[in-house]
Amino acid sequence: MKTKTNLKVKMSKRINPAGTCYQGEVDIAYADLIGIFGVPNYSDHCNKTDAEWVGRIEDTVFTIYNYKDGKRYLGEKGKAVEDITDWHIGAKKKATAEKVLFFILKHTLKRGRS
Repeated sequence: MKTKTNLKVKMSKRINPAGTCYQGEVDIAYADLIGIFGVPNYSDHCNKTDAEWVGRIEDTVFTIYNYKDGKRYLGEKGKAVEDITDWHIGAKKKATAEKVLFFILKHTLKRGRS
């Protein structure tokens, strides 16, 4: 089986994340996520997340978000978004989360980080 290495990613506020749910995690700095995907482009109004990205990878919707560890949920006891490193990946299928992880790994290795 050949692995596809040139994954196409599109980030947009207009992408509807409905139906996605937790499919995996990634340990990465907030600043690194901004370097890869740009500034967070989705605002969750349930106060459980502080930052969220919504995009498509190979035309499949994914999200990256923190969950219940930031100031929006925990108040002063929560982490500042810049200090969060535990990010959830949401999608409809685990295979999509694996593609997102591969995409992140590819971009962090290009920048000399691991």
